[in-house]
Amino acid sequence: MVLKRKHKIVIGGLSTIVIIALIINSVLLYMLFVKVEVNYNSLDTKITESESKISELSTSLLETKETIGSLDIQFDELKATTSSDFSGIIEKVIKSVVTIRTDAAQGTGFIITDDGYIVTNAHVLAGGHEVWAIDYNQQKISAEFIGYSEDMDIALLKITGNQNELKFADSNNIQIGEKVIAIGNPLGLQFSVTEGIISGVHREGTNRIDAYIQTDAALNPGNSGGPLIDTSGKVIGINNFKVSGGESLGFALESNYLVDTINLIAQQYLNQTLI
Repeated sequence: MVLKRKHKIVIGGLSTIVIIALIINSVLLYMLFVKVEVNYNSLDTKITESESKISELSTSLLETKETIGSLDIQFDELKATTSSDFSGIIEKVIKSVVTIRTDAAQGTGFIITDDGYIVTNAHVLAGGHEVWAIDYNQQKISAEFIGYSEDMDIALLKITGNQNELKFADSNNIQIGEKVIAIGNPLGLQFSVTEGIISGVHREGTNRIDAYIQTDAALNPGNSGGPLIDTSGKVIGINNFKVSGGESLGFALESNYLVDTINLIAQQYLNQTLI
């Protein structure tokens, strides 16, 4: 059947309309796709920015926490330096101090490494066959004897477990008149604290070595082997002896000599350096 001219025009018009409609739909779909793509990229950028801000916020919070902790330490040190209030310092260090008890006597010691090495005076162990360390929580722990230096009156012990150790100050930097505290177990009174000042440095000891701090912090039997602490909570000496017949004449082996002696004992008996 042959189409008439008017029929061809109608069919052609309809075809054109359909094609135009398809083109318009394609354009609309493309524009919609572009808009979705732009929105997706924008959302992805915002998510990335949010993650970055969250990361920055977390870092800032951690830094703030560290700063607060540092400020707390500085505040405790400042309080100890400018007043007689050592409470903040003592609270931190006293848990690293132990009572040393043998089957013959008792004294004091303190933890010097996080794996449980303890230093004390050698004379605290004299005559004993078994040694225990009693910590701040009154836990009685069997202690292994490692070795000692007779000349410096220093002994090294070891207990098990993870421990909080004390840090050492450079005894070359200590000054006469500086505030100090001694922690020990005088006459069996565990974890007693006495305050004083440094009265002299490089005093001669019974071993004829000019290696001792003179302090007016009260030292009594049982204080031997305990730490002498500065206002930052670091060890500047190990309490060793007092002069009988005199008042406030206590002596502690200076920390630099103590560290050297500890390492000599460790090298001799353990073939290693501890500090």
